[in-house]
Amino acid sequence: MARVKGGIVTRRRHKKILKLAKGYRGARSRRFRSANEALLKALSYAYRDRKARKREFRRLWIARINAGVRELGMTYSQFMHGLKLAGISLNRKVLADLAVSDREEFRRIVELSKSALKA
Repeated sequence: MARVKGGIVTRRRHKKILKLAKGYRGARSRRFRSANEALLKALSYAYRDRKARKREFRRLWIARINAGVRELGMTYSQFMHGLKLAGISLNRKVLADLAVSDREEFRRIVELSKSALKA
């Protein structure tokens, strides 16, 4: 009875990992164990940061809206509340883009928000 070494299976698995680790620095692209560790870390960071990116963009949009609104004598929270009362449903991404690129249109939206708060 001869023992089974599984050389082909192991080689295929190693080649798959090394192919994914191509471009990594030093031994991390050449040695299986280093490559495997680097790849596991890289994939976990990628997963984590796909979630984090969404949070970071939301923070950026809120900061831009807040800056634009404060120039017009309002706070972010008042502005958002006024929008809700006015029945305007624009997301933060669009509002931030307007605050940066189209000041006049943003000013109109802020005025609508202010008037909804007064009413």
